[in-house]
Amino acid sequence: MAITDIPEYAHLTEADVETLGAELDAIRRDIEAARGESDVRYLQRTIAAQRGLEVAGRLMLLGAHKRGFWWGSAATLGLAKIIENMELGHNIMHGQWDWMNDPEVHSTTWEWDNAGTSRLWKHTHNYVHHKYTNVLGMDDDVGYKTLRVTRDQPWTPFNSGNVVYNTLLMLLFEYGVAIQHLELGRAATKWKKPWFDREGFKADASDVGRKIGRQVLKDYVAAPLVGVPFGGTRGWRKALTATITANVIRNVWTNAVIFCGHFPDGAEKFTKQDVDNETQAQWYLRQMLGSANLSGGPVIDFLSGNLSYQIEHHLFPDLPSNRLAEIGVRVRALCEKYDLPYTVGPLHVQYYKSWRTIAKLSLPDKYLRDTADDAPETASEAMFAGTEFAEPRTDERTGRRVGLKAARAAIHARRGRRRP
Repeated sequence: MAITDIPEYAHLTEADVETLGAELDAIRRDIEAARGESDVRYLQRTIAAQRGLEVAGRLMLLGAHKRGFWWGSAATLGLAKIIENMELGHNIMHGQWDWMNDPEVHSTTWEWDNAGTSRLWKHTHNYVHHKYTNVLGMDDDVGYKTLRVTRDQPWTPFNSGNVVYNTLLMLLFEYGVAIQHLELGRAATKWKKPWFDREGFKADASDVGRKIGRQVLKDYVAAPLVGVPFGGTRGWRKALTATITANVIRNVWTNAVIFCGHFPDGAEKFTKQDVDNETQAQWYLRQMLGSANLSGGPVIDFLSGNLSYQIEHHLFPDLPSNRLAEIGVRVRALCEKYDLPYTVGPLHVQYYKSWRTIAKLSLPDKYLRDTADDAPETASEAMFAGTEFAEPRTDERTGRRVGLKAARAAIHARRGRRRP
């Protein structure tokens, strides 16, 4: 099963966890004190670049009936939408730039270029997901109530379609985000219950419907009309397909970045036990164990909205995204100090691992080799039972702490030698 005792799994004492928390608090204070003009300039340049790309992409729709302009408009608009959603919308709505007191880039006023409403997304993502990250039964991002992404979730025949569901979710990701808050399955089964908030559901559904309607009108009616003056009916069709392609590009990329941060090997899952009573330090530890980073350099960092530093983002979701790289240096050092894993890998590797898990878990457990206590996508403290790594200890030869990272490596190496 998923982790029930996080400090025990991490091979840390209560004092260790609180000391780790204090060191992470110090990082927060340092970054908050250092914010200033350089950060403001970064945000302003990003907004200017994004708006320039969007204007260029929409101008190219005028000639979308020609192949070169079609590809140019689709790619440029797709890039503009990625930057707006990832480096601007996601991060602004996290409150990363609220310290500027600029109403244009404040978490309470930004509405992103996406089918989902900012208001509902901030509750589902900022509050539920970030508070209960990877906690089974509390964080709906664990499988989005559609995918089986851990063997802690009992297999049902519905899960046989895991790969199909994720393909559709990948292509239509903005609509999945839009309706996530509505919990349509729950609403359908609980609608007649006297305690179910039908009026609240109707209000939220109305907001989602209006936002989707505005996006469809903008992208699939108004925008393609610019292709008519130079290309006639064919120009309209080509402008429409270019805009559709731009949205698909954004959806696929967003899906990839998010899945790489939460579903590759090493991104742990947790039970509800004691989550509501956890200290700030314990919350920090859960974020470190439940998230994964991407390697790839500045381009990947920027296009992912700096969610290539997903671990750091989950530790400090309201600190400016352009600061996560420097935070990452210090967080990695803390992982070395406490012998904790720092899960990171190239995008293609992490995304492959996510898809591998999704495909593998479409099968019943009887076809799977590993257990829920020690599988690539989930583990628990039970994996150390009966071994010398059941509790924190110090290596007598080196004097170094033998923590989670070393313990897992030793057990996996041992089991690997036993396998034919």
